[in-house]
Amino acid sequence: MNLIQNLTTVLQPKTLENFIGQEHIISQEKPLYKLIKLGKIPHMLFWGVSGSGKTTLAKICANEINSPFFYMDATNLKVDDIRKNINNYKNSLIKPIIFIDEIHRLSKNQQEVLLIPMEQKSCIIIGATTENPSFALTNAMISRMMVFEFKILTEKDLEKLFQRVKKRYDFNIEKDAKEYLFCSSGGDGRAMLNLLEFALNIENNITLQTLKSLRNEPLKNGVSSKSNHYDFISALIKSIRGSDIDASLYYLAKLLDSGERSDFIARRLVILSSEDIGNANPNALNIATNTLIAVKEIGKPEDKIILSQCVIYLSSSPKSNSSYKAINKALDYVKNNPSLEIPSYLKTTGKKEYLYPHDFGGYIKQEYIKKVVKFYNSEEIGFEKTLNDWIKKIKGKQ
Repeated sequence: MNLIQNLTTVLQPKTLENFIGQEHIISQEKPLYKLIKLGKIPHMLFWGVSGSGKTTLAKICANEINSPFFYMDATNLKVDDIRKNINNYKNSLIKPIIFIDEIHRLSKNQQEVLLIPMEQKSCIIIGATTENPSFALTNAMISRMMVFEFKILTEKDLEKLFQRVKKRYDFNIEKDAKEYLFCSSGGDGRAMLNLLEFALNIENNITLQTLKSLRNEPLKNGVSSKSNHYDFISALIKSIRGSDIDASLYYLAKLLDSGERSDFIARRLVILSSEDIGNANPNALNIATNTLIAVKEIGKPEDKIILSQCVIYLSSSPKSNSSYKAINKALDYVKNNPSLEIPSYLKTTGKKEYLYPHDFGGYIKQEYIKKVVKFYNSEEIGFEKTLNDWIKKIKGKQ
């Protein structure tokens, strides 16, 4: 039996027409497709999950314009290597495509070195990353690049890829084995081809048992990268904010199942408890803070119970962002207006003039700021109404 080797390389498409997936950015009616065909390729950043075609599309771009293609890995990239590749084509009409994989690993200094050649268009930089570019690259880099998000391959995409293998090699596969081949690959085309390659080297009639012996658990595309990591934590926070308990538990489960750190989740819950619940239910901050302390002490696997209790409590709490809006208004005022004078009796040197509220039964009217400002507007949601009643009683309005 002839061994099958490098199935991903053998089947790698060379043209746009043969590229599979990412139709939302590269189908014929899309601007990027038209730019590539016109030979007007911008600096680009491809970000998304592994096995979605980022490197393949970069190589296709080079093929389409007959441009030299230089693959570089940011983990061991040297700036001198980039300069050398650029200088070799300094007096040429041909501009090399420099593809930088794992571009999020570049230091800020390395990113800054790229800015001038990018600005001068002495090369075309295409970066690939699994990280959200908002967190991975400097604003200066992103402003010079077109950013395209690559999504996991659909079952339809995987079927197209599978049929290309079938046309090249004669083999059979059981129905349930084929279903497992697709679903266990997590939308990762490379992962599917790798599993299929090893299975074909074992047998010509592929069974479910063989596939499961090679991959005993499906791959998870959940939060395997920071991009998805932020997507799922965002979905969790927004579901809690929307008071959807079951959706919140689903996203919590996805985060935990992917190995997300419990203290990271808990910290986000602490922020949410103040930003989105606030004084509508002040105890939410206590619950969330204690959750953060508890998960650090307890650890896995019991920490999931504590997080679940907290998520359900926060989802069920009345929501108010009055405190969040109030501090933002105050900060905005401070940044955009002249500084207000502090009344002399509020300073450390003005103790004699200061009216001590406790000497007057807890409250005495006096000026605390030299201008009337209004930052806080209570929504009177939940416990906020009680706080409003308290402040009115304190000031003698009731």
